[in-house]
Amino acid sequence: MASEDQVKETVSRSTTETATGVHTFEIIGLSLKKGIGAGRSFESGTFTIGGYKWMLRFSPDGLTKNSKTSWLHIILLTMNAVVPVWHEVRLVKRLSGKLGRGWISPSEQHQTLNTTGQSTGPQSISIKMDMSHEDLVTSGYIRDDRLTIRCELTVVKETTLSPTTLAASDLIDVPPPDIASHVGKLLDDMEGADVTFSVRGETILAHRVVSFMRSPVLKGRLLGPMRDKGTDMVMTIDDMQPEVFKALLHFIYTDSLPDLTDLEGDDYREMIMHLLRILAKNLDLETVATTLGLADQHNCQALKDICIELLNSSDPDEMDVVMKTQGYQNLKRKDLQWPRHQRPFPSTDTGR
Repeated sequence: MASEDQVKETVSRSTTETATGVHTFEIIGLSLKKGIGAGRSFESGTFTIGGYKWMLRFSPDGLTKNSKTSWLHIILLTMNAVVPVWHEVRLVKRLSGKLGRGWISPSEQHQTLNTTGQSTGPQSISIKMDMSHEDLVTSGYIRDDRLTIRCELTVVKETTLSPTTLAASDLIDVPPPDIASHVGKLLDDMEGADVTFSVRGETILAHRVVSFMRSPVLKGRLLGPMRDKGTDMVMTIDDMQPEVFKALLHFIYTDSLPDLTDLEGDDYREMIMHLLRILAKNLDLETVATTLGLADQHNCQALKDICIELLNSSDPDEMDVVMKTQGYQNLKRKDLQWPRHQRPFPSTDTGR
């Protein structure tokens, strides 16, 4: 499987454009038009929405002889066209100008009209306005013998596809996390330092939050005196050379070892012993296998002895914790000798 930084993400977009327009059809002298006969109608003016020509046709006496309701037809006049369209027809109250109830066609609010001459779609939308003339008057839609019909059309136009491009997340070069470098800078300028160590007479400053977070040894030594954060304090350390303590602080702040070429003789050995002490204090069943493998790789016999001592002092039933770690799996592949009284590697006891 490709690593996360090798996966490139691309994007494309399909965009459908629409055009919306409204035509208001005002019918004056409606009573004079009643009784013109079923199936007969009168028309609005021509209007254009979405690049197509339209017309409204109103049939006050319905479509059949026994019809008691009016019909409105939305007609596509542009020839040789296939037009998907959404429609909404409402009556307008004469006094307030507020829109009243809406009507939709029997085939719902969306239809595709077709004027190509093929039988794949209708050329118009027919809407039954199921209110009698008396109901229209009572509801306030007819006043002074006038009726106003508002027709809103939304034409669905072409769909465009954008070229495939890199996703925005791949266009932005996000720098790697650098919190370690920021913490390391605190070691250089010591701004905000609030802990003072006196190491064999030399004053060395540090930050309590970094000390607590990164060093269980310093946390244990400073926990009591630092409970009262409002008091200044000096922690005296007499069992370590100042250069060695500075090297330890460098590791605590930067998670890396400083250049040890300046340490010679006793200072170098003292540094190694302090590092071993820190590793030993943080050793547990979840880290012992990994530490043992590293100690063997770097020929650190003292650290190997510490790891083996921990394994020998552990209950054999606790080895399940060790065997679940990645460090244990690595040791199996290296065929490193395991403490005799502890459970052997699964590869050596299956089927034997």
